[in-house]
Amino acid sequence: MKGTTNKTLLILLLVCMAGLLSAGRLFAVNPVRIDTTRAHLVIPRPALESLPTPLVKSPSDPIDTLDTVNEYIKVILYGDNTWQYYKTPEYQKVSNVFEDHWVENVTNPYSIQQSDLPASWSIWLVDSLDQYHCPFIGDIHPRGKFGPRRGRRHQGVDLPLKTGDPIYAAFTGKVRMSKYFGGFGNLVVIRHENGIETFYAHLSKRNVEVGDWVNAGDVIGLGGSSGRSTGPHLHFETRYNGFAFDPQWLIDFKTGELRHRLFVLKKKYFNIYSNYEQDFEDEIKNHEEDQAEDAERAAMKFYTVRSGDTLSRIARNNGTTVKELCRLNGISQNATLRIGKRLRVR
Repeated sequence: MKGTTNKTLLILLLVCMAGLLSAGRLFAVNPVRIDTTRAHLVIPRPALESLPTPLVKSPSDPIDTLDTVNEYIKVILYGDNTWQYYKTPEYQKVSNVFEDHWVENVTNPYSIQQSDLPASWSIWLVDSLDQYHCPFIGDIHPRGKFGPRRGRRHQGVDLPLKTGDPIYAAFTGKVRMSKYFGGFGNLVVIRHENGIETFYAHLSKRNVEVGDWVNAGDVIGLGGSSGRSTGPHLHFETRYNGFAFDPQWLIDFKTGELRHRLFVLKKKYFNIYSNYEQDFEDEIKNHEEDQAEDAERAAMKFYTVRSGDTLSRIARNNGTTVKELCRLNGISQNATLRIGKRLRVR
């Protein structure tokens, strides 16, 4: 009786939440792209916290599926009274990201110049509808990090494994490539709704075909050593608009955790000499310097010159000195004050 009551209450709660979902007041159906400054103001702190893998899991089997007002979004109920949202394969059809630059036999279908990209932008990795699963948990090979290697660009990370180990889709998306492709060997490329593409190379077996819709945590293939490889490992890449960046900005492969729900991607990360381990401390330092500059700007005070004003009068009325006024504004003590001119007084 208690289990039935709990299930009834859960269903009522989800029905109410589904109404909010359709009205756009509770959950974002599509990933949101916003500028970095606004992101820090409007995104709740939990959006910046790391997440375990998989993001949502239940030891129980599904016992029911509920419709929502959005025909492409369902609610799955599990036997232990947990639940999660599920997007049906038809959901992909409403997103242009799975149509633009969609080519099934090349690794980079884009024709975008890096100079045309903004300096940075914010991308949702997961939300209430999208999940995450680490593709493979393990230590990155010492010579398998993102960066230059033997005169070539190594555009991902290499994770040693045993042939036959399962490889998981990191995020929900649609398979754009699934074929044997040169040095990559057996390669699967998945495009995700936020525009990021993930690459899974050197597989011994591919479990998916072009056009398949996969959910985070689906086994898309088995680890191996196909292509240009010296031993069994997963070569994993993350790309945006065709440009690769260090996957460690997204994932801690030792623990399997996703570092952020909301990721601030910077154009400089596309540089082959830019990787997470080298740049993270610089990012923290830059963030602290930015905060100090923001505090300094917030403390600034300005005064607009009016008729009859002198430097000594302005200094006296604003609790400062003529010498400090001149320093802050780059003027001399004999400077002529023009009515309407803005002077920094603090």
